[in-house]
Amino acid sequence: MFALEPKKLSFSGHESFQCRSLWLKKGYDFVTAGNSFASEDAVVELGVGKNMVNAIRYWMKAFGLTNESDKPTPLAQKLLNDVDGWDSYLEDEGTLWLLHYQLATTARASTYGLIFNGLRRDKIEFTKSHFLNYAKRQAEIRGESVNENTIKSDFEVFVRMYLRPDAKDRDEGLVGLMTELNLIRVLRRPQREDHLVIENTGKSNLPDAILLYGILANRQFDLSVNFNTLLTEPDQVGSVFALNATGLYTKLERIVADKTNTAVFSDQAGIRELSFKSIPDSMTVLAKYYAR
Repeated sequence: MFALEPKKLSFSGHESFQCRSLWLKKGYDFVTAGNSFASEDAVVELGVGKNMVNAIRYWMKAFGLTNESDKPTPLAQKLLNDVDGWDSYLEDEGTLWLLHYQLATTARASTYGLIFNGLRRDKIEFTKSHFLNYAKRQAEIRGESVNENTIKSDFEVFVRMYLRPDAKDRDEGLVGLMTELNLIRVLRRPQREDHLVIENTGKSNLPDAILLYGILANRQFDLSVNFNTLLTEPDQVGSVFALNATGLYTKLERIVADKTNTAVFSDQAGIRELSFKSIPDSMTVLAKYYAR
């Protein structure tokens, strides 16, 4: 089992609402106009109820799009502005992968990091009960106290974020933001808890540039990093994107084939390593992707 970095755990703030498709753009426009989520006018400006106002504020932070003062981050400004935003209305599948990476690594929404970095490595199939026990163990490691009902509610929001509801007449506006990624599937077990499965696969629909952004955004190396670190360590791309070794290897080969990345991938004597002649700027990598 992975020894996760002891970040303070958080399982609440979303008011039991998963993030909807238009909420991030709505939240960005709201704060860039100088509005405050705490204002009495927020429900009118955002066109939602008070609990949803709180949820939008929460998800903006959880995705790393606003800071603690509710100011837009550089990523939000580049991604969501109306003039020349890279993908203001989140129409590019690569943007969903980018936001998934943000959600799993910002540590604002603990469930996502705990599941992708730890629990799914321990259990290929897992239930709400498995996650509850895992989260409680992680809290004990950190010397924190957690509320079981809050953890259960957060897990249910996680499920709705990534899994489409079964009903054929579902309201598309209520579907969780990450359902299109098909990262998670459910195994129905009659008279037992449903089991969720997050498989390590090649992720052919994950753009190479978003992978490279993930490597650079969480850079804990100088000019080179071991392949197995990228594949298996917490908050690294293999863990967050649920990649298998073949998928990661293939994507790295394509990344180094693009000479503008100044990267080299070596595989000698059983040692596989990604090296850079100079470290590319992660935001420049994204700008190139969206300019394609």
